Amino acid sequence: MKSVVTVELPQRSYEVAVVSGGLDHLGSWMQPLKLGKKVLLISNPGIFRSYGERAIASLEQAGFEVVQHTIPAGERYKTLASIQKIYDTALANRLERSSTIVALSGGVVGDMAGFAAATWLRGINFVQVPTSLLAMIDASIGGKTGVNHPQGKNLIGAFYQPRLVLIDPQVLNTLPAREFRAGMAEVIKYGIIWDAQLFEQLEQASRLDQQRYLDLELLQMILTRSCEAKAHVVSKDEKEAGLRAILNYGHTIGHAVESLTGYRLVNHGEAVAIGMVAAGQIAVELGLWTQAESDRQHALIQKTGLPTQIPAELDVEAIVDTLQTDKKVEAGRVRFVLPTQIGTVKVTDQVPSETVRQVLRQLQ
Repeated sequence: MKSVVTVELPQRSYEVAVVSGGLDHLGSWMQPLKLGKKVLLISNPGIFRSYGERAIASLEQAGFEVVQHTIPAGERYKTLASIQKIYDTALANRLERSSTIVALSGGVVGDMAGFAAATWLRGINFVQVPTSLLAMIDASIGGKTGVNHPQGKNLIGAFYQPRLVLIDPQVLNTLPAREFRAGMAEVIKYGIIWDAQLFEQLEQASRLDQQRYLDLELLQMILTRSCEAKAHVVSKDEKEAGLRAILNYGHTIGHAVESLTGYRLVNHGEAVAIGMVAAGQIAVELGLWTQAESDRQHALIQKTGLPTQIPAELDVEAIVDTLQTDKKVEAGRVRFVLPTQIGTVKVTDQVPSETVRQVLRQLQ
């Protein structure tokens, strides 16, 4: 199975290819892009053990000279210190402006590799080979790169588009079930913000909590439709000046939950799931959509095995305070993405703090 989605941009469009077995043809996909010979392959140790040799073999067969660098897995390593180590490897191996950084990884390492590519020699080529569901349908597309600050997630970064995104569904075979569920949070997000038909197809699936319960056709559909949604939004609003803000559905409260738990207790997808439940209920309280629609979202999130309640140890006031550090705050007002029906959302900063507190208390 193969499908190719194009991210149409004014300066440089690129392809997102969903290709079963594509990892073994990475070099062939990169050859037409007329890149320099030197490639820095960045991964985490576990992913590199599983897929690093195959990626390097494909690249070398296509004539690339490859060096590799690994970063420990985990959000807590998404720091400027890790970026410094990438720079050290780039310098030691004399990466040039024609060189390419290839991220063979999930979203955390992919974000860091992209930021390193954006800033090394003021910008070198970048290719994404995502290995988690979350990275495949979200983090690898759209050019958001960066690292965390101790006071907030992704506060340091740049918009920097890849030259290519190559998605091989087969690498999901080794993805832990918890990480697969985390990715499903973003799939549900696309259903809510953009694609009601995708949402309905997910509702019809028998099980969504583990990849082994999805047949190849359903998985290909999920990957392709999700990538199409992300690509369409990014094509219309590359740097989040307007429409792209809808991609933050569930992320406002989700990022606060991640930050307050030190990025250890809940992963990104779990936090987004909690954030979507909260945003959905805020929309009900404000009369933007119905309780029945909110209940459908809640049921689908539960079907994937994702959490729907805030960790008991989190204080509601601490969450409300943390919302003020969100990147989307303007003039002191927190912007929320709220659904108006399944498949459509709106962005608003007219959400009373007391409504937020009320909903958060309901989710404890």
